Amino acid sequence: MASRLNHQHHSIREIVGDLPENALRMRAQPGKWSALENIAHLTAYQPVFIDRLERIDAEQGPVFGRYVAENDPQFQGYLERSLASLLKQLDTDRSRIQTLLETGGEPFLAKTAKHARYGLLSVKDWTEFFLLHESHHLYTIFLLVRDLRANLQ
Repeated sequence: MASRLNHQHHSIREIVGDLPENALRMRAQPGKWSALENIAHLTAYQPVFIDRLERIDAEQGPVFGRYVAENDPQFQGYLERSLASLLKQLDTDRSRIQTLLETGGEPFLAKTAKHARYGLLSVKDWTEFFLLHESHHLYTIFLLVRDLRANLQ
């Protein structure tokens, strides 16, 4: 898990490669997010995850609802940022997540919080959930970029 936490997000750079940002902002599928909107979502969620980790550490058994980007007042600001800015923020916040998990050690990883849909999860489980969610969006970005590259040729 530590390796994925340290490196998984870096694959965004490899996936998007040299595609121009205006192409990444194009919605390849009506009603679905663009590649850049998916990147903005991943970036916007990291501070939410940091907040959840801090609350799990400070509170006894907090309960968290499902994160919905459109209900996040900060999300729109992330959508307006450049790709370079999003990637830099992604790296900065990921470093903070790594520090929280490493500093807390095994006792912190065992602390729990309840997810409204998935029930009681340890910090280790929350982190796995975080990484799987991110992986899903990385796959989506990969498919969107493939479609963009095909349409640009």
